[in-house]
Amino acid sequence: MSYLIGIDIGGTNLRAAVISKEGNILEIFKIENEVIKGPAYNLDKLINKIKINWNKYKFEKVGVGAPGPLDLKVGKLLNPVNLKGWENFNIKKYLSEKLKLPVQINNDANVAGLAESLVGSAKECESVFYITVSTGVGGALILDKKIINGAHSQTAEIYNMIINEDKYSHVGLNKGGLEGQCSGVHIARIASQAYGKTLSTKEVFDLYENNDEKAVQVIEKWVDNISIGIANIIAVVDPETVVIGGAVMINNPYLLSKVIESAKTKVADPAMVDIRMAEIGDNAGLIGAAML
Repeated sequence: MSYLIGIDIGGTNLRAAVISKEGNILEIFKIENEVIKGPAYNLDKLINKIKINWNKYKFEKVGVGAPGPLDLKVGKLLNPVNLKGWENFNIKKYLSEKLKLPVQINNDANVAGLAESLVGSAKECESVFYITVSTGVGGALILDKKIINGAHSQTAEIYNMIINEDKYSHVGLNKGGLEGQCSGVHIARIASQAYGKTLSTKEVFDLYENNDEKAVQVIEKWVDNISIGIANIIAVVDPETVVIGGAVMINNPYLLSKVIESAKTKVADPAMVDIRMAEIGDNAGLIGAAML
């Protein structure tokens, strides 16, 4: 029997898993990503551990989820924010040569969305729009169980979508952009401005759950903003379902019903709104990468 390798490239850790063709994880490990030492050094650590620990398996192929932007035609990182010094590195070519296996690479949000469409909360759906709300905001469009990449590998890169008239620009992106208004980092930023002191995202949600007035206003505004983004996506794509993952939603699941109700007020027909919580969790990227 042959298996798949799923690899997740993160700014803090590199993770790898042995995965069956049905999407089940058999073994998994992670190692620290010493970013400053460059891609070859860190990938060699990963490759050596795979060769030593998993030599009992017969592997068919390797899939990689990596932060964008990417050149998917050749499998190359372009200029990922959290991987300084890794610019223009061809991960696909490097891993293929070292592991002697076919390698596919795609955006980390795309592969997480693929996993949810194949074995997760949207496995019965033909069209799925996946959104992750965590440190950043990302998206993926899955049609007939396949990732839609677009002409420039930018399909579903919703982070820069303009959703309001706020003057804040996140790292030079559009003012009022989705990521700058809705990511976990920016929930904390907006709340910190309201309180006049530095707060973490968790502290904001703790205050919200205690019905603190300012926190309630911040989170209610967040619900409005994220639902604007979702309503825009539904208007353009009309997916069968929208799946939301990422730490902000997974750690605060009560937000789902609020987002659903808000989104229904912003679309032409409330029946178009089917929003679900992602169910695979942190391993969605590994599973989706392996099953590319």
